[in-house]
Amino acid sequence: MKNWLKLFAVLIPVAGSWSCNRDDTIIDVEPITPPEPVYELVVYEYTPAPGQFINESTGDISAEEAAEWATERLKSESYVSLGAFGGYMIVGFGSPIGDFIIEGNAFTNATGSSNEPGIVYVMQDINGNGLPDDIWYELRGSESDSATTIRDYAVTYYRPDAPGMSVKWKDNLGEEGEIDYLASFHKQDYYYPSWIEEDSYTLRGTRLADNSGRNEFGQWYTYPLEWGYVDNTGSNDNRFHISDAIKPDGSAANLSEIDFIKIQTAVCGKCGVLGEISTEVVSVRLVED
Repeated sequence: MKNWLKLFAVLIPVAGSWSCNRDDTIIDVEPITPPEPVYELVVYEYTPAPGQFINESTGDISAEEAAEWATERLKSESYVSLGAFGGYMIVGFGSPIGDFIIEGNAFTNATGSSNEPGIVYVMQDINGNGLPDDIWYELRGSESDSATTIRDYAVTYYRPDAPGMSVKWKDNLGEEGEIDYLASFHKQDYYYPSWIEEDSYTLRGTRLADNSGRNEFGQWYTYPLEWGYVDNTGSNDNRFHISDAIKPDGSAANLSEIDFIKIQTAVCGKCGVLGEISTEVVSVRLVED
């Protein structure tokens, strides 16, 4: 009797694993394959600092219209300026992504050097609401551990009193200055973003050392940093890796995927008659290989 009971106990789970219809015919169930994610570039927010290119081709628009304008510019690979220190845009593709490429308009050649470094931050949509309201992690670059790099730097910009005036600013270190109005080159009334309703606004982030200087002929230039920044010829193929994401203490964030990218002008400086150092973004795209 005990042997029969043992055999019966073995047969029960085996029989339960079959998928049968009424005629006891075995049916193979195909696994459901989830659809491939659809990627489409979207600028969620475009908040530049004041600068010589701001308002030049947008006119008087709203914040939503500014983001739409920036989206179309990037899709057509036309540059978007982030203005002076702290100016930023937030970009996503509608689905989680891995590594990505950001191109600027930097150059270094025999006739000059123009590099206006921007820092990249990434975010994972932890709360799942589809909005960039979780934690930003900075991507490590060659200057991350430099003694000249300043964390938690902030600049407040003030609306000019009249058209054609420079934009004044003050920072959280007690310094102040101006974003020069360059009437010979950029004649729009204001370099202060038209969609910023407040008379002043503050931008925060990591500040890199001023990378500008003059060559032997007295010409202004901005030299490239070694790696890890937007609009910087030292960044080789402009590829950014989410494995470089770091916490505020410099330790690895260990992100497996991200949903949002923030690109921010990281230098507070200017080059004489050439005006402020401002990061320009030409395109943001996914790594395909």
